[in-house]
Amino acid sequence: MHGAVSRTATLNFQPTLTSLSDHNRLRLFSGSANTLLAQEIARYLGMDLGPMIRKQFADGELYIQIQESIRGCDVYLVQPTCRPVNDHLMELLIIIDACRRASARQITAVIPYYGYARADRKTAGRESITAKLVANLMTQAGANRIVAMDLHSAQIQGYFDIPFDHVYGSPVLLNYLLSKQLEDLVVVSPDVGGVARARAFAKKLNDAPLAIIDKRRQAHNVAEVMNVIGDVRGKTAVLVDDMIDTAGTISEGARFLRQQGARQVYACATHAVFSPPAIERLSSGVLEEVIVTNTIPIPEEQQFPQLRVLSVANLIGETIWRIHEDSSVSSMFR
Repeated sequence: MHGAVSRTATLNFQPTLTSLSDHNRLRLFSGSANTLLAQEIARYLGMDLGPMIRKQFADGELYIQIQESIRGCDVYLVQPTCRPVNDHLMELLIIIDACRRASARQITAVIPYYGYARADRKTAGRESITAKLVANLMTQAGANRIVAMDLHSAQIQGYFDIPFDHVYGSPVLLNYLLSKQLEDLVVVSPDVGGVARARAFAKKLNDAPLAIIDKRRQAHNVAEVMNVIGDVRGKTAVLVDDMIDTAGTISEGARFLRQQGARQVYACATHAVFSPPAIERLSSGVLEEVIVTNTIPIPEEQQFPQLRVLSVANLIGETIWRIHEDSSVSSMFR
């Protein structure tokens, strides 16, 4: 039995094609990282993905060729930089370069999941700030605008000297939770760094109370829970984070909340990175449901009964249309 995959859009936007000539200038292309999401976005916009040749040489080098004229067009490239991160990042850079050399009027990189985001500052000597490095690479390749969803830290927007639209997956997650009509909710931040995200989430859930897990990280991908700040006894706890990688933080947090008397524990995250041993931890029975979005493709072998995957295609599609029409993106989240 596999987890239920929901493709029902949370926000039922209806784009209006006010100008045929402007619509004809809009082009949508997809890299190989998440073609299913790109196809859903294309369906929402009422168009087809642009034709493109992608080949790989024997030594691993990529070859990209756009198969239609995009001269003077506004081009949107959908490519999350998920596993294998380096391959997908390089592919995105090559596609951007190909579009620039094909005389596209504007190139927007639509990055549902922004890889290398966790190294966003120096915490010790002689470290690289890879979030800034990736920003430089995209800008130098020729991107004119970036669209990304739920960055690991919002400050990454400041690493770009080009327009940046930060899109939030929370409306999709919130609508699903509200539809379940859960009682005695408490929203839980898995660490102190996620308090702002959890507080905003709680406010949208009818001003649900907030709890915080005090955690000490011993090393990368190794978490140890220390304490919980707030009342969770007898309540339905909803753990909120931007991503689930190895699931150490989420699984240990859920186990600790159970020990503190939580009746049920749900986990919500936008990005399902799911590095080993995430699946074993998440399917161990400590969580009622693990609710994620499809910013990163989840292969069948990584699905499990507690998993719920919600589509963000309409959300991203509406963002693309609003940018193309020079209208507000932030008003979608008010």
